This record gives sequence, structure tokens and C-alpha cells, in this order.
Amino acid sequence: MKALVVNRVAKAAEGCRSPGRWREFLNPLFFRLTSFTTSQRFIALTALRLYFARVIALLDYGSGNLRSVHKALLKVGADVRIAQSPAEMADAEAVVLPGVGAFDDCIHALRKQELLEASKKFIESGKPFLGICVGYQALFERSEEFNSCAAGLGVFRGSVVRFPEANRLKVPQIGWNQLESINSNCPLYRGIENGSYVYFVHSFFPKPVDQSIVATRTTYGENFASSVWRDNVFATQFHPEKSQKVGLQLLKNFVDYAAGR
Repeated sequence: MKALVVNRVAKAAEGCRSPGRWREFLNPLFFRLTSFTTSQRFIALTALRLYFARVIALLDYGSGNLRSVHKALLKVGADVRIAQSPAEMADAEAVVLPGVGAFDDCIHALRKQELLEASKKFIESGKPFLGICVGYQALFERSEEFNSCAAGLGVFRGSVVRFPEANRLKVPQIGWNQLESINSNCPLYRGIENGSYVYFVHSFFPKPVDQSIVATRTTYGENFASSVWRDNVFATQFHPEKSQKVGLQLLKNFVDYAAGR
């Protein structure tokens, strides 16, 4: 009976997943609930609360890759809310911080929209948080990019540095490269094999002080931390949304982790 009630609620909710569409969702649902017993109604409303609580907030601060990340999250079954203010991310089940461009631009834009402090508070709440590319770099203390003077989120100790010219490789790194030394305990990499290729576009990368947070490494002239993980915080230097099958698997793993934690 419980499964039947939950399925009926889920069917009624289909197509009305955005929290902003409560009114158009609740009108037809009301007539379904009136036919339920008190216990069935309790189960239905609990299922309804959980259904909408699984929203993932995608932070919009003017980052150029927002649309591609949005499309990729939708493709793996996420309920996505574009968040431009702290209020729009506060009750989300998880947050994704995308990013392309310069470290300082990212930090200043987040601060201007009051999303910088809101991100810190969200991370402290213990809910899942994923940083991508510059969103990964922003989690560290500082960057050497263009003599940056902006302080990062400081979630992880360490600096963001540039690939050295001595390696005689083209900078920025643009294209496919391999994931090495995957931490098999990291929920993001379930079903992803060591040596899998992902897509990079970057001149800078973080150097974590605490090496235990490194989830994968990649070699481009030198070996660097291409992703990190600690508790509820995940971050990748590469772009999952551009990494085809592997990237979609990673995003699906994040969505599943957020839903089932």
C-alpha cells in the first residue's frame, strides 16, 4: 500500500518538479489526497516533501558553462534549480558551483551576489557540494593567477598555481587526459575505471596541502590533483559536463549520493 501511494504521488508530480510550480501541482493533487485515508495521506505528503527536497541548486553568477552543466545534470535525472541568491540555494539537497575564466572574477561575482558566504554555510551544513573547474579552485585559499588578491573559500588549504613553462607543453591544457590513482572510496568514481579520459580546459590547478583529500591525479608535464574529496565536498579540475560518458557517470553518482545520503 505504501508503494502504491508513493507511486501515485510521484505520477501526479511528474512534470512539476520545480518548487516554483507548487500551485499548479497541488491543485490536481488535492483531489487525489481527498480519497486517501489519514495514514495514506501522511505517507503521500512525506513522499511529496522528499520529492521536492532532492533539488540540486546550480549557482548562477555569470559563469559561461552554466547551460552545459545544467543540461548534463538534467540528463542524469537531477531536479535542478538555477540559484542566483542565497535564498534559492538554502533548502536545496545539494549545490553545484560551475566555473570558467579567472579566479578573481569568480570570487568577486560570488561575493557580489552574496553566494560566497552562502556557499560556506551550505558546506558547513554537511550537504553535498560539487565544484567544477574554477569552482574547484575557488575552494582553496588563494590563487597565483594574474597576481590575484582575492581570498578563496578556504575550505581546503593550498594555493592555485600555473603550469610551469619549463614543461614545454602548451598552456592552457585543452583536451582529453587521463584520471590516475582514483580513490575507490570516493562516491563520485563509482563505476569509473582508472585511466578513464576526461576533458580539461585550464592553465592553473590547485596544490592541496593535505594530500589525503586528493581523489584523482592527472599528468600534464607534472602530476597534479585533478579532483579532491573530503566529507561532503567534491571538486574536479576537469569538466564532467564535457566528458561524455565518464562525465555523465560522475554527475549521476553525485546526484545519487545527494539523494541517498
